[in-house]
Amino acid sequence: MSAKKTMQKLPDLSAMGGARRGAEKTVLITGGSGFIGTNLAHAIAAAGRRVRLLDNLSRPGVEQNLRWLKKTYADRLSIEVADVRDPFAVRRAVAGVEAVFHFAAQVAVTTSLADPVHDFEVNVRGTLNVLEAVRAQEQPPVLLFTSTNKVYGGMTDVPLKLRGLRYEPCDAALSARGFGEDRPLDFHSPYGCSKGAADQYVLDYARSYGLRTAVFRMSCIYGPHQFGTEDQGWVAHFLIRALEDRPITLYGDGMQVRDVLYVEDLARAFLLAERHIDTVAGQAFNMGGGPDNTISLLELVDLIAGLHGVPPRIFYENWRTGDQRYYVSDTARFAAATGWRPRVNVREGVSNLYNWLLESRGLGEVAATAGRQAS
Repeated sequence: MSAKKTMQKLPDLSAMGGARRGAEKTVLITGGSGFIGTNLAHAIAAAGRRVRLLDNLSRPGVEQNLRWLKKTYADRLSIEVADVRDPFAVRRAVAGVEAVFHFAAQVAVTTSLADPVHDFEVNVRGTLNVLEAVRAQEQPPVLLFTSTNKVYGGMTDVPLKLRGLRYEPCDAALSARGFGEDRPLDFHSPYGCSKGAADQYVLDYARSYGLRTAVFRMSCIYGPHQFGTEDQGWVAHFLIRALEDRPITLYGDGMQVRDVLYVEDLARAFLLAERHIDTVAGQAFNMGGGPDNTISLLELVDLIAGLHGVPPRIFYENWRTGDQRYYVSDTARFAAATGWRPRVNVREGVSNLYNWLLESRGLGEVAATAGRQAS
């Protein structure tokens, strides 16, 4: 069953827990029922801290994530069903928290091209609402924000060559380390513009108001609780299409390369950034799997064929606006500041996600067999 088919009329989940206003410190995650928010909430609550989620529950699959979180951490989790475009709801959610992880966003380039005003309102105005709510607190909480590698544009100036099923830079040093934060900003597409503007607002509020903020310019994140679509979350999307015996559409030639990061490694990075906020405040960090965790679209198709036992069917379409042929993060700056390194490699992580998708669809026995074959 596809993620789209599971999305029916959303239940009223507001009764599943209101934000408590006691003296106990709480962490706020906007977009907290989404893929990354769910995994971070899991990590935080498992460590014994209270978590408050702010989410409008608009993305297919998030209600499943929310029910799982409430079942697992009922005594440590609360939910504000609201939108970041509502400044009053944001102010209520931020009140009294010690840290804010701002993930709520419009996340697809294609959607931004179809409705750039909506994209702006969510990504820029929503972020400004969060920043202003943080600034209004007597003791402003830490704020960590998820930006995107799209702030660097199409990167068409980088000479590339073909090797096997992938592009790679002609520059061996760039191939070895990836792109650093000194790469010039070049916002492509309304999505690139809105996330780039929000990125700069978050950094400037550290400079202008002294807030403890930091930005992650993220590459491709994947893992459990991801309901990927063609527009966002492509690793999960490819796996879901294979499980449903439906074709995968590749835009371009399929040799595009990304560094992919397993979501548990990202959650660790966020918590390290919070712990080291006095060191990282006011800075942007490129965040991904780095040169050791790269994969092309065609290489992922081959990996899925090995896991699933049946090669997915492939169709090709024209390149899409702002699509980068090669992007790999240089995470050295964040590693130097916090000691962080990715722990989960591509094959292990994709296998984990494949098995989770099978189990979430009631195919646990098949998942166990697949896991034994992949090991």
